[in-house]
Amino acid sequence: MLIVTALLLAAASVAQARIVYRCVQHGTISLATAPEPGSKCTAQTVDDNAAKLPNLWGINGTQKGVLYERQQDGVTVYSTRDLPGSTPVLAFTVTPPPGAPAHPGLGHIGQARIDVNSSIFKAAARTSRIDDAWLRAIAHAESDLQADAVSPKGAQGIMQLMPKTSVQYHVKDPFSPAQAIPAGARYLGELLRRYKGDRRLAAAAYNAGIGAVDRYDGIPPYVETLAYVDKVNVLFERYHAALLAAAKPRKK
Repeated sequence: MLIVTALLLAAASVAQARIVYRCVQHGTISLATAPEPGSKCTAQTVDDNAAKLPNLWGINGTQKGVLYERQQDGVTVYSTRDLPGSTPVLAFTVTPPPGAPAHPGLGHIGQARIDVNSSIFKAAARTSRIDDAWLRAIAHAESDLQADAVSPKGAQGIMQLMPKTSVQYHVKDPFSPAQAIPAGARYLGELLRRYKGDRRLAAAAYNAGIGAVDRYDGIPPYVETLAYVDKVNVLFERYHAALLAAAKPRKK
């Protein structure tokens, strides 16, 4: 863990914690002691007293690269990305601790399809007091609205419920939209209340689990989860627009 140790030693101290930035640029991931220009960076706080370092990469498997030093805004910063003005400090090979499992969903970002199980979605959203468009976006991202979908991790049905979730919400047939959609809506409603209405955190928890969101105090830095949350956000906007358009009275 030499690379992580070096980053932690170089990172700014906050009480007994350190901040390391996980930066994504053109699909590649780097770790840095400050946000990188041109990258989308997420701050990760690491407890100095933690018995086990978190998986800051957010992906499993051995990572190889170089730690670079450069000046940014008059301050010496370190990064695993070779940005202009960087000087190599050390080469590294590190195997991060395994991250929590994340189910990326089987759906793709397509157009909103508000005709699929429309009455079930509408009723379930109303009962669970969540946005109809968001519920449909989750289902779309999870299964592409396919009632018979099964993920490699064992998630089932249109809402991709894990077997233990189905048991928790008394779903006898996870492949039945009439059972799965209300159960998924109830779970999402509980997640929204837990995260005080933050849809992004609720979506991240639906994907990677409550434990992962709580452990990172935010969206876990897993590639699958970050992509999933962005996918849901795009789909939510599309379903919101489609449902609004459908609700407008037609001109005679």
